[in-house]
Amino acid sequence: MNHREKVLCIKRERLPVAWVEKKSVMDMGESLFFATCNRAGFEFRERGIVETDPSFKQIIPYVVIQTQDLKLMAAYLRNGSEQRLHDLWSVGIGGHINPEDCPPRSSFKEVLMAGMMRELDEELIKRPGNEIPNFSGIINEEETPVGCVHLGAVFTLNTQNPDLFKPGPELVDFTWKKTETLAKLNLELWSRLALNLMGYDRYALGAGHK
Repeated sequence: MNHREKVLCIKRERLPVAWVEKKSVMDMGESLFFATCNRAGFEFRERGIVETDPSFKQIIPYVVIQTQDLKLMAAYLRNGSEQRLHDLWSVGIGGHINPEDCPPRSSFKEVLMAGMMRELDEELIKRPGNEIPNFSGIINEEETPVGCVHLGAVFTLNTQNPDLFKPGPELVDFTWKKTETLAKLNLELWSRLALNLMGYDRYALGAGHK
């Protein structure tokens, strides 16, 4: 982790209370999400500081990729810079947003979207260029040290061309899983919340999951 890296944040107290409850799973339109965050006021702070400061929420785009028929979903094993998530399966691709992602005086939407597309380009060596993620809603959890300082903006990317996706080195064991079998994986909590947001409640929680 680069502790001096500056990352996109919003003060917790400026976000709607319903967004930052112990577990928040909220379906909403993108206009409401972006307008609310823009009004709240966003800033970039050193990651080494905000990673242990729950008074700030780092906003993370979390892109879930599934086939157009919804039968398959991309999943991979966590093995990146966030060691607290290692060895857990994830269905979301994303990461921190930096000031370099967009010019000064950009809107919150411009910053987040630019950062999200940069993350996809970094994590996926190859992907269909004409398939764009769509905003689905937000997820939040206050049960883990990671969750306490992050807020997830969930996007879904429905693809007709799963064979055209080629993962980078950080997406360990990237594979297409049957949606109905996801509960068998040791999923990170954000992935289970994202599945819940998408209406896959029966797949989000499996035996042994809290």
